[in-house]
Amino acid sequence: MKNWAANLTYSSARIERPRNLAELAGIVAGEPRVRALGSRHSFCDVADTTGVHVQLDLLDDGRPALEVDPGTGVASVRAGLRYGDVVADLHAKGRAVAAMASLPHISVAGAVATGTHGSGDGTRSLAGDVVGVELMTAAGEVLTLRRGDADFPGSVVALGALGVVTRVELATVPTFDVRQDVFTGLPWDALFENLDAVMGSAYSVSVFTSWFEPDVRMVWCKSQASTGSSDAAGAAGGPAGGPAAELLTGLGAQPATGPMHPLPDVAAVACTEQGGVPGPWFERLPHFRLDFTPSLGEELQSEYLLPRTAGPDAVRAVRALGDRIGPLLLTSEIRTIAGDDLWLSTTPEDSLAFHFTWKQDWPAVRAVLPGLEAALLPLGARPHWGKLFTVPVADLPGLYPRFDDFAELATRLDPTGKFRGGYVGELLAGRASQ
Repeated sequence: MKNWAANLTYSSARIERPRNLAELAGIVAGEPRVRALGSRHSFCDVADTTGVHVQLDLLDDGRPALEVDPGTGVASVRAGLRYGDVVADLHAKGRAVAAMASLPHISVAGAVATGTHGSGDGTRSLAGDVVGVELMTAAGEVLTLRRGDADFPGSVVALGALGVVTRVELATVPTFDVRQDVFTGLPWDALFENLDAVMGSAYSVSVFTSWFEPDVRMVWCKSQASTGSSDAAGAAGGPAGGPAAELLTGLGAQPATGPMHPLPDVAAVACTEQGGVPGPWFERLPHFRLDFTPSLGEELQSEYLLPRTAGPDAVRAVRALGDRIGPLLLTSEIRTIAGDDLWLSTTPEDSLAFHFTWKQDWPAVRAVLPGLEAALLPLGARPHWGKLFTVPVADLPGLYPRFDDFAELATRLDPTGKFRGGYVGELLAGRASQ
């Protein structure tokens, strides 16, 4: 069995798809090694195991797949479902999540466990909006942790090391509409000198480049078109694209003349609607539509997240490497994320993310990653847990001040290391019986 991009073959002996909590408990309690497997969108072995993989897409826990508390707006979601499977129902109930990743094809639990995110100065990672986690521990027992509990900050971005997450509770906001406008040809100097203004010009902004081009290839601006609440903050777009259009055209960019794909010379049929046409948040915040294979499918991805204050220096540093990394890139994306308080979060403060979509040539990519990391790690970069990097796993704990607290929690909930596999086993080596 391979992952989504087909660059990784999993090591598990078999995969199980339990249909209820009793079946899941039997597997978890009866197997020496177990790992939950989501949509298989990780590019590294963060979710791997030599034991049994469990996939929860068929799990029925006796409750609706999506429940919304009418008083608090908190949405309880079956963890094995994909975001794209629940967002339309959430919208129909009058609610929305503040952020979505670039593609809706990823599972809720998997995205949360690895700190996956969208973009926007005022929006946290997908994990940042989690207020409750229900998981099955090594003993086959159900444990629920909610915001306010002492262990909660360690239970969200948890890499699957605490147990099999069965349900996730998400804070929501009132539903809103979004328009998406694309601009091309932004001069590099304009981005260097106005990075914060560009990234803050709309509710969600993504900058696409291959770093060695004479200009920035594209800026995608997703602006709120309507909202019923001030807690879904953003810039409202006007007939000509609102503040984003005014800023970007003033800096030398031009509105796109038609729909565009993040990859050059690829038709935009798989992309969410552009051209400033308002639509529901879940049909605009992702870059790709659920009913299409996103991007190219066969590709590699890396991502590094840095403190927002390091942004201008980081952009210049990567731009200086453009001639080395550009020929291997399909595209690269710059995004912003608001900080959160989760122990293993890659965004513990307001952050800038540098995402790299590579051609599927791992030897060549592996050769350039050390130079890229040498430029970004001194600026405070953390690699995305589910993507490709060459930072030694033994060095990762030093990037997280609360790592020892997380390791203690993992050992307490899983004393025999049942849920350790792939590099998570290396990360926690010596913390439990292996």
